[in-house]
Amino acid sequence: MIELHTHTVFSDGQMVPAALARRARVLGYRALAFTDHADWTNYAWILQQHSSSLSHLGLFSGLELVVGIELTHVPPPLMREMVDTVRQAGAQLVLVHGQTPADCVETGTNLAAIEAGADILAHPGLITPEEVNLAEQNGVFLEISGRAGHCLTNGHVLALAREFGAQVVLGGDVHVASDLWARDGRKCIALGAGMSEGEYVQAETAAQKLVEKVRNRRGSYETRS
Repeated sequence: MIELHTHTVFSDGQMVPAALARRARVLGYRALAFTDHADWTNYAWILQQHSSSLSHLGLFSGLELVVGIELTHVPPPLMREMVDTVRQAGAQLVLVHGQTPADCVETGTNLAAIEAGADILAHPGLITPEEVNLAEQNGVFLEISGRAGHCLTNGHVLALAREFGAQVVLGGDVHVASDLWARDGRKCIALGAGMSEGEYVQAETAAQKLVEKVRNRRGSYETRS
């Protein structure tokens, strides 16, 4: 299992990175990304905190740890610049907080994130067919969300992803310990969204491929054997 959408005390989560990593290890995860909420006011501080701590934590956590960010409520005209900026600052994985029905995200955010080449468009809500088609072309992964409220449009996202061949990943959007699902919980989210058993396996495999893709962005932090 791989979780690519989590939040720590560096934004609105309740766990320090070490506690979140330990819980993931106990549940059987093999990789974990820290993707705290950020905009232009705090991205540098968040990335600095994670990069400095994970270079040590990653040696002993038993996991591959990825330094990421979730760009949140960034105005669409600034999105491309922000994606480029956080990557240059050390973000290995870039999520964008999509147009979920559970939040007042500005119209145009989904399209801007896809055009900017974000790695994952989180909880994209009632994303349009044209946007999903572009996501497939640009290699942007669409999230099937395990979080209350955000999950309401999972079926819609999955149906369009199937139609256009876009890749999907499961995302817990972890804020507290109970948000980090065990294997049965992750599978329940997938099948509840309408995935087949095969599609669930593909989504988990897609997460691994994405970790491999971003691994060389400033390096990753892996356990010592």
